[in-house]
Amino acid sequence: MSVKASWIGLGVMGFPMAGHLAKNGGVELTVYNRSPEKAASWVAQHKGESVATPAEAGAGADFVFACVGNDDDLREVAIGANGAFNAMRPGSVFIDHTTASAHVAQELAAVAKTRGIGFVDAPVSGGQAGAQNGVLTVMCGGAQADYDKAEPLIARYSKMRKLLGPAGAGQTAKMCNQIAIAGLVQGLAVCIHFGMKSGLNMEDVIEVISKGAAGSWQMENRHKTMIAGKFDFGFAADWMRKDLGICLEAARKNGAHLPVTALVDQLYSEVQKMGGGRWDTSSLIARLNR
Repeated sequence: MSVKASWIGLGVMGFPMAGHLAKNGGVELTVYNRSPEKAASWVAQHKGESVATPAEAGAGADFVFACVGNDDDLREVAIGANGAFNAMRPGSVFIDHTTASAHVAQELAAVAKTRGIGFVDAPVSGGQAGAQNGVLTVMCGGAQADYDKAEPLIARYSKMRKLLGPAGAGQTAKMCNQIAIAGLVQGLAVCIHFGMKSGLNMEDVIEVISKGAAGSWQMENRHKTMIAGKFDFGFAADWMRKDLGICLEAARKNGAHLPVTALVDQLYSEVQKMGGGRWDTSSLIARLNR
């Protein structure tokens, strides 16, 4: 029996994620995008149908997935005048893959509950390549029953997914993810900069040290482009600053101390001033090599 699902938001992440969801049958997928041209392009590649509003996407759907820009975008597509919640039936589940605040996840989960709708906040990690290859990591918050319903579908574009607590826990875990990445990328940038200034062949150095305690995903996957000074791909500095801003705001509320995160946020502001707002997060090294 086919599941009826909808996808809201076909950006660099949502477009391929929705494609994986639609693969291999069993899911009848409808898509909505603020730019109708992008929705038409997705339908041309993957079949299905597109609609003109999030509410139309929500009508009759068993599952509604969203992957949009920020808290305000999420509110608009969920509970705005033409929001999906207005048309979703009791028993359906809204899965949000946006990287947003834990507060908005809790807010929308509360509204969903009053309407008999399930809600899972499920931000992802793995970047554009992870989305295209269907191997994302998904951090989830919500009720166990809602997660259990959604998990087989989330599995279509992820290699790891886990329920980490109630609504908002997924977003808080994504903050942990971004805090860790920020420190690692800056450490790698300084490492490569220092080695190059010392006259070392850094590709050889990374080949060795990546197999020890210093190894990381960033080291394995970004060292060559960092050495070459190429950043026109990947997860943009602009987006990273948005995410780090969410982390820092949450830390002000819960009393956590994030000195390295605050520093790296400012370093990304320097990258932005260099015209690198759309450069990959590994572009932190660019400010050292000016």
